[in-house]
Amino acid sequence: MTHMKISMAQALNQALRDAMKADDTVLMFGEDVGALGGVFRITDGLTEEFGEDRCFDTPLAESGIVGMAVGLAMNGMRPVVEMQFDAFGYPAFEQIVSHVAKMRNRTRGKITLPMVIRMPYAGGIGGVEHHCDSSESYYAHTPGLTVVAPATVADAYTLLRRAIELPDPVVFMEPKKLYWAKEEIDLTEGQPGIGTAVVRREGADATLIAYGPTVPVALEAAEVVAAEGRQLSVVDLRSIVPFDDETVCAAVRRTGRAVVVAEASGFASVSSEIVARVTERCFHSLAAPIRRVTGFDIPYPPPKLEKYQLPGVDRILDAVDDLQWEDS
Repeated sequence: MTHMKISMAQALNQALRDAMKADDTVLMFGEDVGALGGVFRITDGLTEEFGEDRCFDTPLAESGIVGMAVGLAMNGMRPVVEMQFDAFGYPAFEQIVSHVAKMRNRTRGKITLPMVIRMPYAGGIGGVEHHCDSSESYYAHTPGLTVVAPATVADAYTLLRRAIELPDPVVFMEPKKLYWAKEEIDLTEGQPGIGTAVVRREGADATLIAYGPTVPVALEAAEVVAAEGRQLSVVDLRSIVPFDDETVCAAVRRTGRAVVVAEASGFASVSSEIVARVTERCFHSLAAPIRRVTGFDIPYPPPKLEKYQLPGVDRILDAVDDLQWEDS
């Protein structure tokens, strides 16, 4: 059966399983991904099906995990590695920036690294610090990396399959709070590829630009605003790098107003770059300055304060109200 109602976690598991069936050079490894199936069970059953040579546990050493993936990718394999939580990837940051991102350029294209670094990221699960970071800006700022953030079950499957097939490294950001979101999808139905944004909701009055965990929040906010008589467009980026300027700017030009919604801190962030890019390209179409709704510029707070840190519907509505409607 290719048509089924599954969770995002199950879709990711199926994507890994199908990729490993299709190509015996695809490997999956990381902390507790073997017999346990990962802390979020994304790799559940893979060791049993494909054996310990293709899905296996590693020591608690993220730099070693990524370093081993670099060597394997240089020698014809397609490794997929898991950083157990987003912030656990920081010990591997030197490997990612100095080697993963630069190998193609360093060798003038003679050596590519077809590897995927999976990162459960962002908040919404009541986790403590080091378990709920949003570090996408670090990777987006590093030339040589593709950075992907699915927000739907269908995209989780399709984008992971496409990421594994790419000849170059991908940082695959998985929104943890959406792991248990379910939808009915057809695994054989083609979804847009990496580098293509999608308009999830059409609206004529303003555009909400979101990615990963903030897409459902933006859609909820658009639903609330609709009851008040305003129609908001919602754009799901899907891919941070490469960035789909065409789809995003077309949506903003249609409405003349925009709000960017992201969980990461606002300063020097992906949301900052989106505002800059859209302002440069759509300046004469804007009826108001672009607003942002982001996490605060603080270390991730304790679970009881998480609801204040994360962009919610009320904060989005406040930003929409601030779009100089009185001047329109």
